[in-house]
Amino acid sequence: MPKVKVNDITINYESQGSGEPLVLIPYLAADNACYAFQVADYAKYFTCISLDPRGAGETDKPGGSYSTELLADDVAGFMQAIGVEKAHVSGLSLGGAIGLWLASKYPERVKTLSLHSCWPKSDPFLKVIVGDWQTIAKALGNVQEMVVQGILPFCLTPELYAAKPEYVDQLAAFVRSRPRQPVDAFLRQSDAVVAHDALGQLGKITAPTQITFGRHDIVTSTRFVEPFRSGIKNSELVIFEMCAHAPIYENVSEFNEKTLAFLKRHAG
Repeated sequence: MPKVKVNDITINYESQGSGEPLVLIPYLAADNACYAFQVADYAKYFTCISLDPRGAGETDKPGGSYSTELLADDVAGFMQAIGVEKAHVSGLSLGGAIGLWLASKYPERVKTLSLHSCWPKSDPFLKVIVGDWQTIAKALGNVQEMVVQGILPFCLTPELYAAKPEYVDQLAAFVRSRPRQPVDAFLRQSDAVVAHDALGQLGKITAPTQITFGRHDIVTSTRFVEPFRSGIKNSELVIFEMCAHAPIYENVSEFNEKTLAFLKRHAG
């Protein structure tokens, strides 16, 4: 996979498909492969550029504090480095939080913004959950096992665990198969999640925006709908029923269909 120098780091990325560029920003602890189920469909219509954010995958993991704004600066620099002037930008959870800063700080670079299971500002409940993940990561000394034991149960509904245990096992195996994130890098990334506050940036977002939530998500629940809808003027909302924090895995066909429809509507 290609790599490119951006600011103080080297960013690893993958590019597939053809058409207008679509930059896919991973969620917490994940690398570029996390959107594999989406790229399979998206790449038929768009050039899908999936990157490893600072601190994850095969991108550099320098010390110091991370913020969602810094991670967005990385993405803006990355786009410039690979010669992509403007792109559709999509992200789930932390990926969406990075997208918020990108679209508000570099509006000329973002054609559309897709915010999935995202949030504008961390509240006390979200901070407690992420703090728990940090505790598990430190106790286990293994980020992949923390994801499987600590994060995955928030990503999928109890009904999916009961109905498709073999599918949940496959997702866990996928997590374990990816490049291992060091615990210290996870702590820096997750500290950026805890400190995230882009509430004051929402009014600066001009790109057409799709906002989606899983009906049964408790991490970034529909409690965040109102600030998004009132803050981002040119936005539309989709709720995925019978899904938790990760509709990208729980209902792949409906997620891809509704998100691709938005992207294609604003292409050209």
